[in-house]
Amino acid sequence: MLWKYLLGLWMAAVIAAAHLLPIPQVKGLGETARIIFFHVPVAWVALVAFTIAAINSIRFLHGRNMEFDYRSYAASQLGLFFCLLATITGSIWAKVTWGSFWNWDPRESSIFVLLLIYGAYFALRSAIEDESRRAALSAVYTIIAFVTVPFLVFVIPRVYFSLHPAPLVNVHGRLEMDIRMLLVFLASLFGFTMLLFWMYQLQLTITRQELKEE
Repeated sequence: MLWKYLLGLWMAAVIAAAHLLPIPQVKGLGETARIIFFHVPVAWVALVAFTIAAINSIRFLHGRNMEFDYRSYAASQLGLFFCLLATITGSIWAKVTWGSFWNWDPRESSIFVLLLIYGAYFALRSAIEDESRRAALSAVYTIIAFVTVPFLVFVIPRVYFSLHPAPLVNVHGRLEMDIRMLLVFLASLFGFTMLLFWMYQLQLTITRQELKEE
């Protein structure tokens, strides 16, 4: 229980630092650069959640243990939730910076496709009544869906011209960020990751109860 209070304090400190810490003026971004402390971490934890879902889908197909279906389903729910948050925060930033919430930039288009892919996952589950068949088809779909993630998130946005700021990690694998911003960013990344695992445990408990009652 103590770690939950500590996580709350940690996140409060991150939010305060993200808003109050003086940051260098990045050309073309200004104060809007602060969105990085929230937008990138929520996108990161969405990828972590989708990874957890794919791993548990593979484990389900290997042993047909329904527990892994529960875990995959719970992780997919959180993945879609955080993916939606990433879309919203990115759209807010785009409105301030580019003058429009949506510009069909490669990164915006990629995350939109990702939302459609994982949204279809829930449509698939809701259309199948038989528990074992639903779990099996959902597992196969989750694995196939996850294969598209690296291409949509890392490849396509780098192949096509984008209005989006350059990636944090340059071609040499180094983080290009002021040290003060980097510390807050890493603290936020850690905090959101811990928040994801906490929410995952809560969502898994709810998922087990809901699916067992069906």
